[in-house]
Amino acid sequence: MQVFVLDKRKKPLMPCHPARARELLDNGKAGVHKIAPFTIRLKERVGGVVQTVRIKIDPGSKTSGIAVAREETTVSPKTGETETTAHVLFLAELTHRRGSIRDSLTPRRAFRRRRRSKLRHRAPRFDNRTRPEGWLPPSLHHRVDTTVSLVERLRKSVPVVAISQELVRFDLQKIETPEIAGVEYQQGTLAGYEVREYLLEKWGRTCAYCGKTDVPLEIDPIHPRSKGGSDRVSNLTLACRPCNERKGNRDVEAFLKKKPDLLKNHARAKTPLRDAAAVNATRWPLFERLKRTGLPVETGSGGRTKHNRTRLGLPKTHSLDAACVGKVARVEGGNPPVLGIKATGRGSYQRTRLDAFGFPRGFLTRKKSHFGFQTGDLVHAVVTTGKKIGTYVGRVAVRASGSFNIRTGSGVVQGVSHKACRCLQRGDGYGYSLSTKNRKASAFLPGINAGVGNRA
Repeated sequence: MQVFVLDKRKKPLMPCHPARARELLDNGKAGVHKIAPFTIRLKERVGGVVQTVRIKIDPGSKTSGIAVAREETTVSPKTGETETTAHVLFLAELTHRRGSIRDSLTPRRAFRRRRRSKLRHRAPRFDNRTRPEGWLPPSLHHRVDTTVSLVERLRKSVPVVAISQELVRFDLQKIETPEIAGVEYQQGTLAGYEVREYLLEKWGRTCAYCGKTDVPLEIDPIHPRSKGGSDRVSNLTLACRPCNERKGNRDVEAFLKKKPDLLKNHARAKTPLRDAAAVNATRWPLFERLKRTGLPVETGSGGRTKHNRTRLGLPKTHSLDAACVGKVARVEGGNPPVLGIKATGRGSYQRTRLDAFGFPRGFLTRKKSHFGFQTGDLVHAVVTTGKKIGTYVGRVAVRASGSFNIRTGSGVVQGVSHKACRCLQRGDGYGYSLSTKNRKASAFLPGINAGVGNRA
């Protein structure tokens, strides 16, 4: 992984090798500007020659791949055509929050409805709320925002001149039914059926959990809605009342763990398509947001990305998929360490913690900062006394008492005094980890190795 370099006035220059960055730091010609991604700032130099650098994006539902590559254009001696070689400078994998946003909005919606049921003078609000054009659900909007935010942050560290995005579209009906063709695209799963009649015929009018027949049957989601299940007909089954009550909100694998024969019947339940639908819904909004940066945006199909990766013999990863997006003849330097970036958020407006029944079990302080630290800051703690003697690096969770928790790569260390902590980087809503086989590069970035921290 190359080290990002800024000049004296914080203008981005071409990244350099970690050995060169270490030399500049040892000689006092540069200082550390940021830990993750590791960036140095020169103390004397202003400006410099920059080359063509492109950011490449492979959007995903759970994880998006990001690659920063220096482009070199040459003429092929065989065909006489122009070829582009991508020299990989930086690889990252951005993990989105996804379901955590939905899970946070669900209880908030319930609390609001409860308040309005008790305050009769507050009129309902559902009649005067309109959604603007291009509206996306919060969990999908988050995917676009975090990707664009990372691009803007990289532009402050690297002289980027262009962007490439994989504009992939998934055929949801083809994924669900590979043999579909022609007019069948216009006919849904329930063509000629109602939901209950369709399920009765699909499951043979028997309970899917005990095999009983000639008993009243109820519709039950195989993957519970409380755990992210949907109302798609492929996620629905039939169960008698006793089995439905015993199953509750457990997954079918846990409920039928001792009945493998019945569990095989649920292979007919098809894989959820929420991830493919999320990519389809966010691909054009992401493209429009990237165009607003003022940089030229190149698009490439998913088939082209796969062709480039297969032709070059690269493994299947999100970050290397990003390096293969668009028009590229060769990819060089494709084995640097990958910086894992996980969206963690910046806290919550909720002032209480709730128990399993929704009742408050503790109150949170209104101050987010205690003793100069905030939850999410990357800290370096040196504990010299007590049971927790050692050096810890990781994300901190603050308390008003001054006894902090530090999440390191090996786990959570509780009860570390604020006096032993030193802030390395302020929290920005993300957690960082470094996945590498190169120990030299790993040692050069001690603050983010082994998860979101390490213990020395």
